[in-house]
Amino acid sequence: MKPQSWVTMILGIFLTVMGVITFISSRNAAALIPLLIGSSLVYLGWRGGRTAMIVFGHTAIVIGCAMITWGIYLMPYAKPDLSHVLSFPLFWGMISLFGGICANYHGFCQCIRGPK
Repeated sequence: MKPQSWVTMILGIFLTVMGVITFISSRNAAALIPLLIGSSLVYLGWRGGRTAMIVFGHTAIVIGCAMITWGIYLMPYAKPDLSHVLSFPLFWGMISLFGGICANYHGFCQCIRGPK
């Protein structure tokens, strides 16, 4: 059985690796979110499916909004170095929000539904 979407699988693998590296370097719980989202994308890239993509998109939007709110709350404690930016929830919240919007659009496009 071959993967349904190579792009989704590669993006999922990248996010999973980034989540692991960020969690190991910072020990921040916010780094577990890209790990979970990346592993979900690996599953979606392998299995595909319109309903799963739309549910994932809506879940990613909700998680992204919550993480953005959490990240704005933690903004006074942020430091301007790369590990702090990548481990704080504001960065991953923006990625999750826009990724969820992309997943919702992708769930309704012709590549999932097939030609008419």
